[in-house]
Amino acid sequence: MTTVLTPASPLTAADRCDRCGAQAYVRVVLLSGGELLFCAHHGRKFEPELKKIAAEIQDETERLTAVPASASDEER
Repeated sequence: MTTVLTPASPLTAADRCDRCGAQAYVRVVLLSGGELLFCAHHGRKFEPELKKIAAEIQDETERLTAVPASASDEER
């Protein structure tokens, strides 16, 4: 997925996938206006079609594999 750095606010746990209701990690701002939110799975699944209609794509899926600072500190 292509990441676009925008001044959009970060996605939160309250943001839900428009397809399945899981936590959203991808925001798609449409060329026609409006936006769609997707979980990582549906963001990847629909990526080819979304790129055709998106003005911007905000991809925060890297948060799924990031190690929290407190967890990495405990391992030391």
